[in-house]
Amino acid sequence: MDARLNYFANPTAGKALKYFMSVGRELKESPLPATTQELVALRVSQINGCAVCIDMHTKEAAAAGESPVRLNLIAAWREATVFTAAERAALELAEQGTRVADAATGVSDEVWARAAQHYDEEQLTALVLLVSFMNTVNRLNIITQQPAGDYQVGQFH
Repeated sequence: MDARLNYFANPTAGKALKYFMSVGRELKESPLPATTQELVALRVSQINGCAVCIDMHTKEAAAAGESPVRLNLIAAWREATVFTAAERAALELAEQGTRVADAATGVSDEVWARAAQHYDEEQLTALVLLVSFMNTVNRLNIITQQPAGDYQVGQFH
């Protein structure tokens, strides 16, 4: 499978994405726990059906020590007992923030309050930016049919 566009060979994409991808690098340095970041990135990508991002974040999480059980259960996190209350709050916020068209209301006050119980304002800011960033990256990859399976850990960092 070939991508519709090669972002790395396109001058316009190269200029714009250089700045855009710096957001992703800054988020990695945020106070939001790295494990939470990978779980959220993976779950958002699953919801959107972004194969290349699922490939990337599954491999990055595994390389960072995430267990296969948790990676396999992320799609069913509500029924799984392997996630902390804080991770569950972040995943719930990420799902509602991703499914804005489905929910028609965005993130509910109850979901926001649960997340705010576990994360301070700086971490919440990083979480909101991460959900928004992942949704954008997912769309960039889905629209251009970027192929999945060949990602190498650390390739874009």
